[in-house]
Parts: sequence; C-alpha cells; structure tokens
Amino acid sequence: MANRKPKEFEKIAMKFEDFEGILSFPDVFGRKNAVHIEVGSGKGTFLVNEAAASPAVDFLGIEWARKYYLFAVDRMGRKGLTNVRMIRTDAAMFIEKNIATDSVDCFHIYFPDPWPKRSHHKRRFVCAQNIVQILRCLKKHGHINIATDHKDYFQWMQKEFAAFDDELKQVDFIKPVGAKENECAGTNFERKYIKEKRNIFTIAFRKK
Repeated sequence: MANRKPKEFEKIAMKFEDFEGILSFPDVFGRKNAVHIEVGSGKGTFLVNEAAASPAVDFLGIEWARKYYLFAVDRMGRKGLTNVRMIRTDAAMFIEKNIATDSVDCFHIYFPDPWPKRSHHKRRFVCAQNIVQILRCLKKHGHINIATDHKDYFQWMQKEFAAFDDELKQVDFIKPVGAKENECAGTNFERKYIKEKRNIFTIAFRKK
C-alpha cells in the first residue's frame, strides 16, 4: 500500500466528532451481537483475522496513530468485512466517556506502549484507573486478553490487576485465530519482536 493512498471506507471508519454520549453498538453494527474492543489496533492484523473468522461477533478497534488507523481501515474495507469498525481517538477517554456499562464481551490489549521511563509510567494504559472503566464496561463473565513484550510493564500489570481480585479471575490467555504456532497474538508488533528474540508475556482475566 506504500505506493497508493489508503481508502477511508465510510462504513468502517467511525468519526469521533460525529457522535456524542454513549455509543450504541446495535446502531453502529445494525444488530445486537457480542462485542469485542481492541485497544491500540495498529495496522489491524488482529481485527482483520478475527473479524473474518468470527462473523457473529462485532469488533471495534481504537487507534490513535493516524497512519495505522488509515492502514487498518483500508485493509478491512478491501476485504469486505462488515462486522468491524475503527475509530481514531484516545482509548482511555473514549472507554470512560462513550462505552456503556455491561456492553462489552472482551477487551483485547496487545503490545501497548510500555512507556519505560519512570516519569512516563502515568501514561501506561493498563493502570488501576483504566481497569476500573474496563470492568464497568465488561459484561458478566467478559474477558480481558493482554500480551506484551516488556517484562517491567508485565510485572506492573500483574500488580495493578491484583487489586481487583474480588472482581476478576485470572484465566488462560485466549490465542487469536491469526496467531501462528510460535506466536501468542499474531500482530505485526509481535512478529517484529519475535525476530528480535524478545520474550512475550501474556495475561488474561474473566469478570466474575
């Protein structure tokens, strides 16, 4: 796609400025089905594979980087996927302000920015404040699926989630359909990190 401009398919690309208040998934997808949200979708590799394999599930990807957002929308549109949408916005703010309580079946968080400098840790997406909002949005028995290549961030995640033992049960990581035998999540970032011989860490939870 380097030699052509990506096409912004209107049925897939959601404009944050086009709506206010709580998002209605039945209105967005035209049906009432299970809903999965991916935080930080990158180029959309997970969403493209998962949406194609699970037509009875609706997927929403949130991505801040414009070039990745456009790339993902283009891929999804050209594949004719109807059960996936993308929005370019700040994920933490969007989840808190625009996602309804008890409306999401699963959150996918693959290789979020680790913000390794101590002074930047407050920017990490996986933190107590955001876990509170994820829990609010999750349906009963809903899942959280996470993968990272950053050991310090993984240990941070474990500590942050430990405060929610009364509400979450740690479970086995659910391997996405697009992940190959030697992969956990099957994203572009993971494939890059595997080539660099980095270790991959996973953690998953189910809402009680």
